[in-house]
Amino acid sequence: MTTAQLTSPYQHYVYAYPHKTAYRGLPDRPALTDLWATEPKNALSLYLHIPFCEVRCGFCNLFTRIGAPDGLTGAYLDALERQASAVRDALGDTDEVRFATAAFGGGTPTFLTAAELERLCDIAEQRMGADLRALPLSVEASPATATADRLAVLADRGTTRLSLGIQSFVDAEARAAVRPQRRADVEAALGRVRDARIPVLNIDLIYGIDGQTERTWRHSVDAALAWRPEELYLYPLYVRPLTGLDRRTRGPGPDPAWDEQRLRLYRAGRDHLLAHGYTQQSMRMFRRTDAPHRGADDYACQTDGMIGLGCGARSYTAGLHYSFDYAVDMHQIRAIVDTYVTADDFAHAEVGYRMDAREARRRHLLQSLLQADGLPVEDYRARFGGTPADDFGAQLRRFADRGWLTDADPATLRLTPEGLAHSDAIGPELFSPAVRAAMAAYERK
Repeated sequence: MTTAQLTSPYQHYVYAYPHKTAYRGLPDRPALTDLWATEPKNALSLYLHIPFCEVRCGFCNLFTRIGAPDGLTGAYLDALERQASAVRDALGDTDEVRFATAAFGGGTPTFLTAAELERLCDIAEQRMGADLRALPLSVEASPATATADRLAVLADRGTTRLSLGIQSFVDAEARAAVRPQRRADVEAALGRVRDARIPVLNIDLIYGIDGQTERTWRHSVDAALAWRPEELYLYPLYVRPLTGLDRRTRGPGPDPAWDEQRLRLYRAGRDHLLAHGYTQQSMRMFRRTDAPHRGADDYACQTDGMIGLGCGARSYTAGLHYSFDYAVDMHQIRAIVDTYVTADDFAHAEVGYRMDAREARRRHLLQSLLQADGLPVEDYRARFGGTPADDFGAQLRRFADRGWLTDADPATLRLTPEGLAHSDAIGPELFSPAVRAAMAAYERK
């Protein structure tokens, strides 16, 4: 990593480690029965991935396709059910298997019709054995697909959190981000979500859009605050290869002016939310201080035991993170989805990254440190037998020298406010050489 790169606060959004661009085909195709044989199964996380959207935003590099020909969503749910049956069989003893959290993501899960959402819930409950009404259940939606009938299904089936991707309440900014939507439609969708009485509403906003100013950014934040959402996520805009905005690339290397704009908007949004009764949970996540806590936060990836169903979902065991093939290009995504819906063998892992003890330490440190509460040193010692300083002393000293670590509480490794602002630089600096090499060698498709 070059000195110039280190000066940029915006390198990678780290929501899981390693990134899927580090995954490779697994020649031995390990059997899921073997992978899960010795794993704890009493507090599993369940994630169901729906790879469909009505439109693709210009900034999006997620695994999703636009629209679906007649019959494709039904065929996808058929495949999801086949996969769920195979995975549930691989987990073994029914009495031992317990789910602690569940989530539907994508893509846009609410791209499915109300009847298809019922079936999705049935797959989670009847095939996997997850009691959705007894678990924290988070579902992602878009304003256009947050219809009353879909929301009624989700509320009835136990959804505790609905995350609505809005990004901007300013129509011109939405267009600049290649996200066609109208403010009136967004407000109507928010009204429907509140009418559905799902306990936690999360609103996603993006800063750094072309033409966005502190005034228009404040306008969007205030428009979101008017709905008193229990959670707000503030995301910096990234322009990723093969995305819609990639055609408007700012050129190779860091862009100091854009970095400064994003930092300025981030700080303005952060301070505004803190002044309006929100508590910062991470660089991106803010929770209303008086809001009820409705289960595990979606960043909780330090531990294993993640069951991912669907062609874009990841699964985590202690020794292997695995998924299906990954792509950003629309033609490649369509091919992967088409392969998935015709597959019969879901009893083996196809693509993944093998985790060793050193990578497990990195992952735990990285994803704990990037939370506002930080990492209790004793928690790390209890799991790994040493301290973060023993294993990552050089990196931690660099962070401290930059003013990114606080020494106020020796028992907890915690970022300063400026450290949180630079989370997207801190995370990548903790990537292992092997992961960096694999990501660099990944052939984009």
